[in-house]
Amino acid sequence: MSHKFVRKRKETKPVVAICYDFDKTLSPDDMQAQGFIQSVNYDVESFWKESNGLAENNDMDQNLAYMFTMKKKAHGKLVFTKEKLMEYGSRVELFKGVDKWFRRIKEYGESKGVIVEHYIISSGLKEMIEGTKVADEFEKIYASSFYYDEDGVVLWPAQVVNYTSKTQFLFRIEKGTLDVNDPDVNNYFKPDEIRVPFRNIIYIGDSDTDIPCMKLVNTNQGHSIGVYNPKTKDKRKVYKMMRDNRIKYFAPADYSDESELDKLVKSIIDRTESNEKLEYIHYQNMNDFAEFDTLINAETKKRNDLIISLENSGSFASTHSIIAKLSVFSKWTDDEKSWLKEIKEKNSQVRLIAEDLDVDEFYKSF
Repeated sequence: MSHKFVRKRKETKPVVAICYDFDKTLSPDDMQAQGFIQSVNYDVESFWKESNGLAENNDMDQNLAYMFTMKKKAHGKLVFTKEKLMEYGSRVELFKGVDKWFRRIKEYGESKGVIVEHYIISSGLKEMIEGTKVADEFEKIYASSFYYDEDGVVLWPAQVVNYTSKTQFLFRIEKGTLDVNDPDVNNYFKPDEIRVPFRNIIYIGDSDTDIPCMKLVNTNQGHSIGVYNPKTKDKRKVYKMMRDNRIKYFAPADYSDESELDKLVKSIIDRTESNEKLEYIHYQNMNDFAEFDTLINAETKKRNDLIISLENSGSFASTHSIIAKLSVFSKWTDDEKSWLKEIKEKNSQVRLIAEDLDVDEFYKSF
């Protein structure tokens, strides 16, 4: 049975997509370490040591390993359900200003004629993010998630998002094919039909797991921002990302009004407003050219190119060479004839040798 996917189409206004990692980007710590690990009688360090060891010893994806370890440790201690995970998500601490950030930046974009959309691309748990008070602010939450039985109890992983697979979601956002199963993400879109060009994507992250996304955004003229904890002021990770050309900017993870990050993102929106006007003109010109180009045949294109070369000729030798190539053609339109005569009058490199045999014979031929 075929499935009809809901897709976002290109808007009349430019769209800026701000994509966020979650842990240590919007929240000061890993979401699992803010209640869940403690509730299964484990300390945080031991949990991650066991989970990462499981991955290493079994050639296992680290995210699958932590999801398995969560399910295993919950057994006999709590009913491991979606509702329970959302409950833990509701306790997750957010950085200063995060709760009001999304609406404020969206409104700022509106004031500039720019549509701002917020997306999560995280290796954390979708269900826990959906339990936070900011869950409704996101256009889409791409994160690891579980499959549940009819009673809502965890059975199996449904989606696993690791640091390399994160990049696929940027392409989905770019093309508006947001459903994770929509195959149209692989389709070719003409540049002027792309909903969110990479130049209008902002990626905000904090660590090595964000590097593939940051690199992809940077390479395609987008904006990657590294954030660090404003309390510890530890900039070592963002310095490394700058050194490795992974990010363009960095700022404290302070999302309050008038913070460094706030001013930076608003500046990017300002730039987008101006830049997209130029891009619109560029694509209009490209379409105009393409329409013209399809109406003339290869021979006409070649004649026109040679006439332009004659018009720009800066030496007698060049003029003789171009005349030799033009002499191959026998049919000329009235416009082309007028153009050639005008060149003879205005270009001294043609006018001064107009009586040379080859030039004279060419101009007498039409």
